[in-house]
Amino acid sequence: MDRRNFLRAGTVAGGAAMFGGMPAPALSQGASARTLRFVPQANLANFDPIWGTQYVVRNAAVLVWDTLYGFDDQLRPQRQMAESEQVSADGLTWEFRLRPELKFHDGSLVLAKDVVASLTRWSARDSMGLMLKALQQDLIAVDDRTVRWVLKKPYPKMLMALGKNSTPMAFIMPERIAKTDPFTQITEYVGSGPMRFKRDEWVPGAKAVFEKFADYVPREEPGSWLAGGKRMGVDRIEWMVMPDPATASAALQNGEVDWWENPITDLVPQLKRNRNIRADIADPLGNIGTFRMNHLTTPFNNLKARQAVMAALSQEDYMRALVGDDDAMWKRLPGYFTPGTPLYTENGGEILKGPNMDLAKRLLAESGYSGTPVTCVVAQDQPITKAQGDVSADLLKRIGFNVDYVATDWGTTGQRRAMKNPVGQGGWSMFHSWHAGADCINPAVYIAIRGNGDKAWFGWPDVPAVEAEVTNWFEAPDLATEKAAIARLNKAAVDNALYVPTGFFLGYQAWRSNVSGVVKGPLPFFWGVSKS
Repeated sequence: MDRRNFLRAGTVAGGAAMFGGMPAPALSQGASARTLRFVPQANLANFDPIWGTQYVVRNAAVLVWDTLYGFDDQLRPQRQMAESEQVSADGLTWEFRLRPELKFHDGSLVLAKDVVASLTRWSARDSMGLMLKALQQDLIAVDDRTVRWVLKKPYPKMLMALGKNSTPMAFIMPERIAKTDPFTQITEYVGSGPMRFKRDEWVPGAKAVFEKFADYVPREEPGSWLAGGKRMGVDRIEWMVMPDPATASAALQNGEVDWWENPITDLVPQLKRNRNIRADIADPLGNIGTFRMNHLTTPFNNLKARQAVMAALSQEDYMRALVGDDDAMWKRLPGYFTPGTPLYTENGGEILKGPNMDLAKRLLAESGYSGTPVTCVVAQDQPITKAQGDVSADLLKRIGFNVDYVATDWGTTGQRRAMKNPVGQGGWSMFHSWHAGADCINPAVYIAIRGNGDKAWFGWPDVPAVEAEVTNWFEAPDLATEKAAIARLNKAAVDNALYVPTGFFLGYQAWRSNVSGVVKGPLPFFWGVSKS
């Protein structure tokens, strides 16, 4: 039985659906209406949104921690925790004033010293934060509600850095937590956001629970993505981890869960036939699939070995593994930026229009590859990574690589990809991921496009030609100059095989018809969502 038929059969199988091995809880009608049961994209294996960049952690973190600014649905940074900001005429001094009476979940007031410690930790891990850190002269608490950030050089994209939704976001934590080494995970989860994390009910691999924070005061403006008033329509959110799509589909149809973040495309037609289910595109800006190689270790520390993968890769194979036969759900992507956005370009991307297996084998031979195992770390509990990983294992073997396929989970992938150990000593050669289209519109928010070595995203590419164009983009006086810089950047990234995009694809979300307020966007926005 093939994968698609197996999944279709699984969704109509009899028996009670199970929540990560636990029976579905029985709740009264009133309690049920105030509790939203959500199936996330993957297990919440760790909960430090600064330490790593996994979307599942960010998606939970926006409930617990707040930010000074937040992107609205037009990708514009708007005030969130900030009441006001001032910037000096020379652009070197920024002052931020906090809204009054903001409280953390432990009852303490949010103070400027908490902001200073939080921004200090964030700036050690985020690409925009690292740029600010390099320009920083001083970052201090002037008084309990005022933060002053003094720079050596103007940074016009300050509010974008503080309000972006790409990971890691500039979340504000209590000073005692924010003083944790940025390369060590936090162990206390206290924020000032609209929901409190119920650590006592957290069962990694099964469930995570969030409860409404009574002292949260939302902004008066209408909610829009991460901006405006985050008004909660439920008292409790239960994340029910269901790595098996058939189980998640059955649970949604049976009313045991309310909202499924990313149903696989194969199951969407059946969900749409159920009059109690609504299914729609999750985000029109879509996603970019990622074949990420480790530039520090053999064999992918050799450019020609990376180029061999790029030449052999068929984006159609990857996209059909992800979304099936619906051609409206994917596009070939001979570049790195989100299609349909102002900076999209295909400059230099001819090799990505393959495959060209003869060229791939020739490049691999020229690289001097001698059979070193290629350790492919593939998360099995995340459909996006598993589908891509299965295609890659076959592809790499056909090129001539010795494949070491490591089947693991998404949480372990997040831990392992941060390691720089040699292959054979806990290290890795490649992993698969994806990036939301909203995170790939420009170099400021696009963590995977940087080529700044040890400061780059996992894989640590050191590509000065890419970094030069990132700088040119930041300094561009107009859109035409920005586009020219991005065209050169795209070519430099392809020429150096920074990473291999596997294509552009759309995804679905699905929810019960008694749930209202679900919106489209790069992450699930829980505020404004309610049940009847």
